[in-house]
This record gives sequence, C-alpha cells and structure tokens, in this order.
Amino acid sequence: MEQQEIYSNVVRIISKHAKNEDALKNLGPETHIINDLQVNSARLVDIVLDFEDTFDLEISDDDADKINTIGDAVKLVKDLLH
Repeated sequence: MEQQEIYSNVVRIISKHAKNEDALKNLGPETHIINDLQVNSARLVDIVLDFEDTFDLEISDDDADKINTIGDAVKLVKDLLH
C-alpha cells in the first residue's frame, strides 16, 4: 500500500471522530489528533480499532500510545504493513 493511500485512509478515519471542523480544513502530517482536532481519548481507541480493521493489522498499546499526530499514525501503519 502506497503512503498516499495510507494517508488518505488515516485522514478519513480520524476525520470521523474530530470535533474541530476548522482544523479539518487544514490537515497535515503535523496536525495533532487530540490538541488540534479535539479527539478525546475514548475516540482515540475507536480510531486505533478502525486502523486495525482498515489496514488488517494489530497495533499494540505501546504503539497506540505513540500516535500523537496524523504523521505519527501514517508512519506507524506504514511500518506495520512492511
């Protein structure tokens, strides 16, 4: 799976749970999921589960704890797929 496809899927999944509509208009790899998009920790669990289902992989709790930005999520998924 190419990085752009991973990025698009990550953004699609995270966008469903974001509370800050303005931040969604200016997404980038440095966009912080909790601070910028106002995703709460319970929704972050849903996002990780969606990643696992979408990309058919398993994300450990330690890896999930490292997801702070959209770029972090893309890198983690890419690393786990390869």
